[in-house]
Amino acid sequence: MFKRSSLVAVAALALSASAAYAHHSFAMFDNTKEQTLEGTIKDFQWTNPHIWIQVNVAGPDGKMTEWSIEGGSPNGLKRSGWTKKSMSPGDKVVMKIHPLKDGTSGGSFMSSTVNGQELGRRGGE
Repeated sequence: MFKRSSLVAVAALALSASAAYAHHSFAMFDNTKEQTLEGTIKDFQWTNPHIWIQVNVAGPDGKMTEWSIEGGSPNGLKRSGWTKKSMSPGDKVVMKIHPLKDGTSGGSFMSSTVNGQELGRRGGE
């Protein structure tokens, strides 16, 4: 009986680990490309499981486009010196991202300079 319940526990653990791994997939981002955005912070969402940064960027024609950028976890970023006030609406930002593969206005956060202060995945990285 002990063997059977151990096998069930191991199977349940393996299934939950694969679900967590699937949740954290970054397959939608093109990690072979880097793109630089220059714009203004519209919103900074300090939420689990990942932060989100909304940035308004002017295109070559002057038309504003809102970009949605996914960052790391608040817990990991906090250990690296970030706070929920690291970015605020209206801040000027130059940001490096891995863009979305489908070409829509979004990406994965790499690094940024906000009001002259460098912020990376882990503080100044």
